[in-house]
Amino acid sequence: MELTYLLYPDIEPIDLAALGVISMGRRIVPELSYRTVAATKAPVAMSNGLRVLPDQSFDEVQAVDVLMIPGGPGWKAASVDAAVLAFIRKWTPSAGICSVCTGAMILAAAGTLDGLTATTKSVVVPPEGSPMDELRNRYERVEVVDALLVDTGKVVTGGGVTLCIDTTLHLIARRHGEQAAEEIARIMEYGGARAANAARLPNLVVRPQRR
Repeated sequence: MELTYLLYPDIEPIDLAALGVISMGRRIVPELSYRTVAATKAPVAMSNGLRVLPDQSFDEVQAVDVLMIPGGPGWKAASVDAAVLAFIRKWTPSAGICSVCTGAMILAAAGTLDGLTATTKSVVVPPEGSPMDELRNRYERVEVVDALLVDTGKVVTGGGVTLCIDTTLHLIARRHGEQAAEEIARIMEYGGARAANAARLPNLVVRPQRR
């Protein structure tokens, strides 16, 4: 599996943990790889000022296996960014699509979640508004549920913040088997946390019913 990770300004840096899962995972599944992409190859500033260099610009991407859209405070600007939305729409028909945290808000803006069940970040610090409520209220064609992740086949949406780790492990399990995902979680010393998250939140696999 090759993960194409979409960069935009003000991503929450903890969502970069998905790339750490792929990096650690190569010890178990050497076929795993990732690359970062953005509108240009200029450094992209995360919400804490950390700058990440994209491997490729959108125009340079020739194929996508799995496209991941992360979250963070920059999602609001990204959800009206014509280049970001066009890139997602371009690859939605042929690639696997995955969001983590508030990346689901960007997928919803692109129309990718229309007729699907989805989840997003649910826990916030007041007076911050709930992305879960906003997704539910703004996008009537999306069935919004509180879940660890929702897998509709081509589109997977993950819950908030560190659940990006669980979502990435789920993607690995789909392609390379649950045993591989479990072993990767073990060497990350994340096996207990993964089990605890699975116990407190549902992991939903639903058949898409586009309307």
